[in-house]
Amino acid sequence: MRTSFSGTKRTAEAEPRPVSPPGHKRLGRLRANWQGLAWVIVGIVIAFAALFAYTAIWPVPPGTTPRDINQAVARALASATPPPSVASRVYDIIWPSVVFINTQTRGQDNEEDQASGTGVILDESGNILTSLHVVQGADEIEVIFADGAKSRALIAATLPEKDIAVLRTLEAPPQLVPAILGSPSALQVGDEAIVVGNPFGLRHSVTAGVISGLGRNFKPPNSEEPMTDLIQFDAAVNPGNSGGPLLNRDGEVVGIVTALANPTDQSVFIGIGFAVPIDVAAAAAGTPPY
Repeated sequence: MRTSFSGTKRTAEAEPRPVSPPGHKRLGRLRANWQGLAWVIVGIVIAFAALFAYTAIWPVPPGTTPRDINQAVARALASATPPPSVASRVYDIIWPSVVFINTQTRGQDNEEDQASGTGVILDESGNILTSLHVVQGADEIEVIFADGAKSRALIAATLPEKDIAVLRTLEAPPQLVPAILGSPSALQVGDEAIVVGNPFGLRHSVTAGVISGLGRNFKPPNSEEPMTDLIQFDAAVNPGNSGGPLLNRDGEVVGIVTALANPTDQSVFIGIGFAVPIDVAAAAAGTPPY
């Protein structure tokens, strides 16, 4: 008996893939790792070569030593602009308010005797404080302002016991710069003392020192009564400084220069000057004390 088969199709089986041996795979990974490491080594070599070339062209400076630091600091300090001195600042404040006073006095033989001194502008009305002995007995008084303007002046008030006079100018310039008045009660021995005046006719001279004493008494030459409650200072003053301002470190007028002490007959400065406190001096012009 025959056995018949119906038309059944046979499916072709897939061919098996070749399998790499395990040793071959490890070799491939090792090769890849060595290639990456080689590139890293090449990069390091290039970096060192570049660094070597840079240092060859621009050498690295030697390390900074303490001496180098000190020299750099010294150069910086030398190049820095120092601040202005106290006297310089005070002078800039007061000089527009200081005036030069010329006087003429006719003697018995009709000869003219000329003298000079200093004054300080008290207010915008043109009142000027000075020492009485600068203008006493003068036939003519001329005031020269800081800008060169000139004016005749008259004695408006006096305080003889304090050697203070108030002048009133007749042709004052339109722009007057009154001085700023300070408080003598705030002074202490050892404080800065600055004087601006016209010693021996040398206009706008400035000297500096300290307050040497307070509440001093002094008997001027050719005077019967001593002056009391004066400010003593050691900033240089000479003939021509009389009537000028004594100033504190802020440029405020704290006194009016009135006298210098000298045990000899010479009228030159030996280290002791006196000033009338400004509150007392300004009272002669009607300014209330403070």
